[in-house]
Amino acid sequence: MTAKTFHRTLLAGTIAGLFAAASMADSADLSARYTDANGDMVADIPTDASQWADPDTLVFAYTPVEDPAVYAGVWADFLEHLEVATGKRVQFFPVQSNSAQLEALRAGRLHVAGFNTGSTPIAVNCGGFRPFTIMAAEDGSFGYEMEIITYPDSGIEGIEDLAGRQLAFTAPTSNSGFRAPSALLRSEYGLVADEDFETAFSGSHDNSILGVINKDYDAAAIANSVGHRMLARGVIDEGDYEIIYTSETFPTTAYGTAHNLHPELQEAIQQAFFIYDWEGTALEAEFANSGEAQFIPITYEERWSVIRTIAEANGVTYDCD
Repeated sequence: MTAKTFHRTLLAGTIAGLFAAASMADSADLSARYTDANGDMVADIPTDASQWADPDTLVFAYTPVEDPAVYAGVWADFLEHLEVATGKRVQFFPVQSNSAQLEALRAGRLHVAGFNTGSTPIAVNCGGFRPFTIMAAEDGSFGYEMEIITYPDSGIEGIEDLAGRQLAFTAPTSNSGFRAPSALLRSEYGLVADEDFETAFSGSHDNSILGVINKDYDAAAIANSVGHRMLARGVIDEGDYEIIYTSETFPTTAYGTAHNLHPELQEAIQQAFFIYDWEGTALEAEFANSGEAQFIPITYEERWSVIRTIAEANGVTYDCD
């Protein structure tokens, strides 16, 4: 068994233990602002047609990254496709943080979005987010791994060596950038944040990777899909950092809509994702770097089960109101 296989098996065992220890989240997590009559754990579309939103301009936001301007170009062709499919003008909203993205959704200023893995439950429960798709490879496989990285010759060769050193997380809402590594370090290695090691929050996976390379941080917990894309764009080079841990596979960014958009508009948006032709687009060029080539349908109830369990193991609650 390789070290990477062992680490994946170890975290798989950790997650299994978390399932046994934590009660699964249910629709009780959903803010009282919303209803869930069918029990699918996401907000229902309002039954009162007077509450439906049908804006002339749809606002789209991708999960926060180090340089949002880069992703405005990456998504440009898709957003033109979305305009044709919906008959609406579509505007790219370059969010700077997970909290800004969530607040825009709650305030009704954000209509279509991609929320990162860890933020998706918050967006669902507190913002009425209705996820329906994720990116996948040609064969339908999907997801990413959490990695803990360090710079060459840091003296950190394994997880145990993090004791007394600094580990960068991205944001408290991030799965791979905070919740999964926190659960792992505490349950399997007895390492408690700010007791056994120093913590920092970088704001994004890009920042964490660059921070490690520049030796601003001793180590960082990241989503490896971000590293793959940065490498392919030439932002970083092979050998700039070393991987000391790789997890099991987690679901990646969830794409969905605000719950109160007109039902026919929500349907048109969903179809636009599923029929989009990636070939020759900037979206293909960017996300092929992490093995993604299509949008596939998902349900939050099924695909985010392990993420909800990790959140519960970390004591996460949703005080939305």
